[in-house]
Amino acid sequence: MRVPVRSLTFWIFVGLFAGMGAGAVFGDAVVPFADPLADIFLRLLRMAIMPLIITSLTSAVISVGEKKNLEILGAKTLAYYVTSSLLAILTGQILVNIFKPGIGSTIQLERDVEAIPAMQQSIPEILMNIIPENPFQALADGQVMPVIFFCILFGYFVTRLDEPHRSHLGNFFHGAFHAMMKLTHLVIWTAPLGVFGINARIVATTGFEAFRSLGFYFGIVLVGLAIHAVVTLPLLVYLVTRRNPFRHYRGMPPALVTAFSTCSTIVTLPLTMEAVTQNSKVSEKISSFVLPIGATVNMDGTALYECVAVIFIAQVYGFALSLDQQLIIVLTALLASIGAASVPMSGLVMMSIILAAVGLPLEGVAIILAVDRILDMFRTMVNVLSDSCGAVIVAKLDGEDPIPT
Repeated sequence: MRVPVRSLTFWIFVGLFAGMGAGAVFGDAVVPFADPLADIFLRLLRMAIMPLIITSLTSAVISVGEKKNLEILGAKTLAYYVTSSLLAILTGQILVNIFKPGIGSTIQLERDVEAIPAMQQSIPEILMNIIPENPFQALADGQVMPVIFFCILFGYFVTRLDEPHRSHLGNFFHGAFHAMMKLTHLVIWTAPLGVFGINARIVATTGFEAFRSLGFYFGIVLVGLAIHAVVTLPLLVYLVTRRNPFRHYRGMPPALVTAFSTCSTIVTLPLTMEAVTQNSKVSEKISSFVLPIGATVNMDGTALYECVAVIFIAQVYGFALSLDQQLIIVLTALLASIGAASVPMSGLVMMSIILAAVGLPLEGVAIILAVDRILDMFRTMVNVLSDSCGAVIVAKLDGEDPIPT
């Protein structure tokens, strides 16, 4: 596909490769220039994230209207998320058991793990914390899941109000959502500069060494992510919509490149929304309901990565995990991927829960630190791609006709 010279996609790719080249050529000298560009871009996006989630999700819940419709739409969305995440986990589990990348490994363990942010909460505690004690505190702290939970409840009870209160609040949130979309449209055009700064900083400070470490494990994760991205997800889209899924993929490069650079599905949310609504013609009602939730709870790439990583760590330690233990990994990876925050390196934190569940030492996380940052880029792309496919599938199930011919 020919990319127009003046498109956002073109300039994002320019920023990506120019940043990598600048980091490789100038090294640390480019960091003082790259850091402000990266930080300004990320701050602008973070500025828009929480208002966008509040206005889009509340507006979407109000638009859905009737309780029956809301429950049906929520059930369809949840069914897709669980299905796609389980398929991703099983793909990783099959690959890591066939190729056994950790068997015979000469990797030396890092015994000093004080710097690894191990998660202390249990899965039930994580699920309990979805309910905010103070929604405003959760908003100020940037806790996305509690805010989403509150917005869904608030939007639902707005639909239970009598007129004119229902219409007044509905019009307010609809107008606020459209205003936020205009603001975020302006913000995302700073993406090429931000992508340049982020990639220049990474290459300048770490070089390309991460690609040379843990090659077999690295390759298994990439193959699993590729299978999920180019086989499983397109197949799901085709089976439901009966349309060419790669027509939908054509609108995704800006969001995918930003996801690759920022390692955050939440930060990429404005671009994902624009791609799904503008290219794949999914209604704002569906996209603004499905995508904010998916950006937090639907982590296919993270779930696949966690499953492969934990079994790989077990192989390095010399453990042969039984089917029962691997079942625990599958189920815990599913829950952990739902609880994982949409920020860089969150999968590494959540993996400690899975390691504890199967009785492996937590210092095993140190094995994969060398390549985690690079894999984080790729798995975030898969997370974003899965969210977008979910919006298309739910739209079709809701009676819309996405992905124009």
